[in-house]
Amino acid sequence: MDKYLIKNGHLTDPANGINEVMDILISDGKVLKTAVEISENDTDAIGADIINAAGKVVMPGFVDLHVHLREPGFEYKETVMTGAQAAAKGGVTTICPMPNTKPVIDSPARVIDLIKRAEDAPVNVLPVGAITAGQEGVDINDIAGMKEAGAVAISEDGRSVMDTWIFRQALHQAAEAGMPVFSHCEDTSLVDGGVINAGAKAEELGLPGIINAVEDVIAARDIILAKEAGCRLHLCHCSTADSAIFVEMAKKQGLPVTAEVCPHHFTMSDDEITEDDGRFKMNPPLRSRTDVEALKSALRDGVMDVISTDHAPHSAEEKSQTMLKAPFGIVGLETSFALGYTVLVKGGYLSLPGLVMKMSTNPAKVIGIDRGNLAPGKTADLVIADINSEYVIDSSTFVSKGKNTPFDGMKVTGKIEKTFVNGKIVYSCNN
Repeated sequence: MDKYLIKNGHLTDPANGINEVMDILISDGKVLKTAVEISENDTDAIGADIINAAGKVVMPGFVDLHVHLREPGFEYKETVMTGAQAAAKGGVTTICPMPNTKPVIDSPARVIDLIKRAEDAPVNVLPVGAITAGQEGVDINDIAGMKEAGAVAISEDGRSVMDTWIFRQALHQAAEAGMPVFSHCEDTSLVDGGVINAGAKAEELGLPGIINAVEDVIAARDIILAKEAGCRLHLCHCSTADSAIFVEMAKKQGLPVTAEVCPHHFTMSDDEITEDDGRFKMNPPLRSRTDVEALKSALRDGVMDVISTDHAPHSAEEKSQTMLKAPFGIVGLETSFALGYTVLVKGGYLSLPGLVMKMSTNPAKVIGIDRGNLAPGKTADLVIADINSEYVIDSSTFVSKGKNTPFDGMKVTGKIEKTFVNGKIVYSCNN
């Protein structure tokens, strides 16, 4: 039986309104008790391994609603195991892989297969099923069956269901099944070969641009359809100021709409793209400074609920090409907390509890799992981090097979020291 007494750490648990120095005792996969002081001689603590977390923060493990594990079909980019190990290193204790694998996760049997592949993974792996067969946008999948098999949401991520009638029908079926829908907002008819945000940088580099309307048109459409269907809708990787406006409008109407922002979209704008290099290519693209500021404000004001990574690994050969040739995607599992702490907490947009709310408490609520909460009796998924530790991001040290990030060489603050899943240490920093 694993038993740990974590002493002197600053416990930040927004689900329970805790943000102070407290001890926490975990045993047999659960939080046994929290208190200002728990003696090593406490009857319940006898036999526990003592971890001194003085000067460190202790938080519920992060829940990433949006990752790409690439398995099955693209194991040269990432596997379930390497992606899960990257998550553990980043303090992410639950990940939700998108269905755009080969074959697509589009049936109860394929959901079950992915769960079996993840049996030995160090973190919780909760699949997201595809909306249509093969993600071809035509035949709606067995949504209720995938839920029963273990999927926590459905999504066509990587593309949108462009046929509005089919998407409307899927939303109605999802509502009946009690399944949230994760929306990838991209009007493919407006993309027009774009590879970078439309604007001055695209003109400078001579590259075709992606206008904001590519995202905004589908974000508005999907909110309207979800309202009619009575379905829970979650907007993925929002990147524009108008997406935030639409989400705010939906919330004011009391609609069950949530939305996520990725670290790259609140950290870097297209102004900071230095060259025509595939590591700067992601979908949605890095937007304008105006959009970046709007997203940070929306996170601060509670309009945007969640921070997810859209972790999308590719091989070095694929991403070393120009933007016209390289695939879209950026990795993020190992850098999300540090970027969030550096940009949002140190930048004055969020408190530490506010950041934990976006990375743990809220995403757990979106998919209805009993995580993001360190009350006694809850599952002991937690993280110890040093928020005073400065370091330089070095992609060569990533556990993920993907090294594709524009943040290589960036100085950040906030280092994950230990990650616990179900009360077991699954990652421990060596320095």
